Amino acid sequence: MKGLRGVWLRVHRWLALSAGWVLIFSGLSGAALVVTPALDRWANPQLFEVRPEAQSDVRSEAQSDIRPEAQSDVRPEAQSDVRHEAQSHVRPEASSDVRSAIAPAQAPVALDTVLGRVRKEFGDGANLVFRPARNPGETLQVRVRGSWRGTLYLDPATGAEQGRRGDAEGAANVLFKLHSALYLDGTGKAILAWVALAYLFLLITGLILWWPRHWAKGWNIALNRGLLRSLFDLHRVGGATLGLLIAVSVATGTYMAWRPLGAAVTWLSGATPVKAPKLPPLAGEPAGGSPWTLDQLAARAVAQFPDAPPIGYIVVPPHANAPTRFRMMLADDPHPNGMTSVWIDPRTAQVLAVHRWNELDPGARATAVIYPLHTGELGGVALETAVAIGGLALGGLGISGAWLWWRRRAIKRAGRPQTAG
Repeated sequence: MKGLRGVWLRVHRWLALSAGWVLIFSGLSGAALVVTPALDRWANPQLFEVRPEAQSDVRSEAQSDIRPEAQSDVRPEAQSDVRHEAQSHVRPEASSDVRSAIAPAQAPVALDTVLGRVRKEFGDGANLVFRPARNPGETLQVRVRGSWRGTLYLDPATGAEQGRRGDAEGAANVLFKLHSALYLDGTGKAILAWVALAYLFLLITGLILWWPRHWAKGWNIALNRGLLRSLFDLHRVGGATLGLLIAVSVATGTYMAWRPLGAAVTWLSGATPVKAPKLPPLAGEPAGGSPWTLDQLAARAVAQFPDAPPIGYIVVPPHANAPTRFRMMLADDPHPNGMTSVWIDPRTAQVLAVHRWNELDPGARATAVIYPLHTGELGGVALETAVAIGGLALGGLGISGAWLWWRRRAIKRAGRPQTAG
């Protein structure tokens, strides 16, 4: 039995020394990300909060920035046809519904106005994601993926730009990219998945090594027998106490980062994956471009639900070569950004599919709970605090374990007796 314990100790030690640095960073960065969004908003109010005094000054300027040709892009005869068809498909109050969903308690600028200005700067090949203001006083955000990658922060009442930030700018962005993918994109996410598996083995071997013959002694922490012994006891008892909490954070983070896990869950369940629809072929492209504005498409998306839910995100594909996706924030959806999607053909305003969050395939549906569980938003301040504690504990376990290993090696080399472990 003693020999088997030595095997477990070696497995635990070398797994920790191999993957521990990633776990330490993941834990500490995850704990920091619990408070980073609030600190970022506090440090950069010009990006996240509307400046009321600027609205009256920029309203006339915003109107002059609209492309003169934009008003002539739509065929005169098409406008009346579109209005008539839109009225027959969209509830009369839908226009006000979508406006209130875009920027509560404000009179928002037309989404098409913003879209035209962004397209003018970044071209039709850029992929755009609109994040409408969700509370009074918030800015409208537009994520750009094209020749420039970053986020624009706009006044939702006028469309005036209050600031912009690249994906690699700002401590919050850098920390998130490091935490979610180690700045290595898909490769980093795969590494994190394997490191998460290593943590599972660390947890199991750690519990085996800790498991006491006498339970009362298993929880003892000797703080009066020197630093080495105190740190050893804290590492041992802390890992046994908080290991499961840490495992939940590690597992949920890995599930979101590495998509094959969700696909595997769906495959194991025997369900059919829910996929995004494709644009149907048209008999002929409409002359003069599509008569449908982004605002009309948004109204159509909101009209699919009786309670007119707010829009979480609007995904506008490049060149209008794919459906426009509206992520809706339904009241019963646990995901803070909404997992329900309405897919609309931007050429005809035809609703191609409505995918409610609770009707997705099991692998995708699980994300609705896993994401807020990982961030702590599912349980409010209490769970966010627990997530932060778990992250700090993971970092502390890694640092203390590495220090214990280094000190014991130094003691052995010096020929002194080992006092702990």
